Amino acid sequence: MTEPEAPLLPAQRRENVLRELRNHGTLRVADIARALGVSPMTVRRDVAQLAEEGVIERVHGGIRLPRHANRAPAAAPTAVEESGAAPVEGAVERPAVGMVVPSLDYYWPQIIRGARDAAPDAGVRIVLRGSSYEDVDDVRRQVTWLLETAGIRGLLIAPPTVGEAAGELVSWLAGLPVPVTLVERTATVGLFAEHVESVATDHAFGGALAVRHLAAEGHRRIGLLASATSPTTPAVRRGWQETTAALGLDADGTPEVVTPDHRSADWHDVLDGFLDAALAGGTTAVLVHSDREAISLVARCQERGIEVPADLAVVAYDDEVAGLSEPALTAVRPAKPTLGRTAVRLLAERMREGADRPVHRVVISPQLVIRDSSVVGRGPGR
Repeated sequence: MTEPEAPLLPAQRRENVLRELRNHGTLRVADIARALGVSPMTVRRDVAQLAEEGVIERVHGGIRLPRHANRAPAAAPTAVEESGAAPVEGAVERPAVGMVVPSLDYYWPQIIRGARDAAPDAGVRIVLRGSSYEDVDDVRRQVTWLLETAGIRGLLIAPPTVGEAAGELVSWLAGLPVPVTLVERTATVGLFAEHVESVATDHAFGGALAVRHLAAEGHRRIGLLASATSPTTPAVRRGWQETTAALGLDADGTPEVVTPDHRSADWHDVLDGFLDAALAGGTTAVLVHSDREAISLVARCQERGIEVPADLAVVAYDDEVAGLSEPALTAVRPAKPTLGRTAVRLLAERMREGADRPVHRVVISPQLVIRDSSVVGRGPGR
């Protein structure tokens, strides 16, 4: 007899919905519920959130991807046409700005929303495409489509940046005939390692915030559990490592684990190995990237009788769904809507001022949101 599969987290369900939409174009709520093994009411809640975030559209009897995300428009719409209203004679068309992001359901929807909110005042309109964290060829295809079909005048993009193929991609992006601004990525190109314009979170500072908070709560051994699939992990790890050393915290025997994908078959073994090492070495706190990993870790603690935060204090990184956990997770929260707004404004200024404008690199600090999982005696809701 096989064990039943663990129910999907809300973010995982929404990720599956978007994956199927990209494959099939449209879906019905009843079909989604049957495929995921959940109630239609659960699916409707997921659909409502995805629609609010602007990554799907509701149609009669089902849902679909926004028209600009899954097919080329017959002609460039005016600013009025984009909102769904009838075109007005003499309306001024805003130039199109492409936006290519690696995910449409986790972390990025708030950045997208910030960009869309800022676009009218910046005098541009956003044409969104979803791509991949690792597929360099797909990123290149999406950008080529935006240039050749959508006629974009600027590009916001979060490309892969690690590896030889990613380096070639970034060099290609920097040589495009339109201005490019990296979002949540930084990179250099050319013989003199010149910076590409960028807006990014100071994730190393975010890691440091978490360590300083836990140290202030009296913890001397603070472990790290971080996702191998996230480009954010190296910076978070650097902040954790440097701050642990700067504060003179105990490092020997403190577990540091970079995890496989949370859907991997050995995921639970990795969690157990981490917890075994923490208990054996006296580690009393942990920084976990990201929310999904943190929620899974807390659930495993509860199954093993490890109390959070009394036995193990937990700080999550991302704050997408951390507040929905039980106990509610303290989390480092990148300023995602601000990232989107800032990126649009920066690109629009580059589009207006041209190549003579100095390259800008904007770094935005995240904030620490303290909840129940890191403070003993805090109590729910306090």
